[in-house]
Amino acid sequence: MSLDVPADLLARAEAGPVDDADFIAVVRDSLPYAWEVISSVATSVDGSGFADNEVPPPSEAERGQLLRALASDSIRGGLERHFGVKLAFQNCHRVAAFTPSAVDSDRYRAFISPRGQLLNQSPELRDC
Repeated sequence: MSLDVPADLLARAEAGPVDDADFIAVVRDSLPYAWEVISSVATSVDGSGFADNEVPPPSEAERGQLLRALASDSIRGGLERHFGVKLAFQNCHRVAAFTPSAVDSDRYRAFISPRGQLLNQSPELRDC
């Protein structure tokens, strides 16, 4: 299970839409390591519109949090809306944030390209 959803929020979701603030609170509380990494990257975007984290997670549990957060369209989209950035992801741990204006930049295109993925490989990351 990716998220620990309080019973009252689950009941509201069963009855209709929920707002982003409630959803983001569940993500923050359920995936604390992913929240820490993504919020750090998102709030560290530099003048070029880019910031990233290249530090591998301390354990597979934390790596799993990043995978769950960034593999889910709804979680990833909620985080992007909350922080006002576009997230990009490589190698089960390298999270990058781009400002909306940097999404069409050379740096963004290089980061998300097949070449960028290939150049960011190492034997240590083979099983991630």
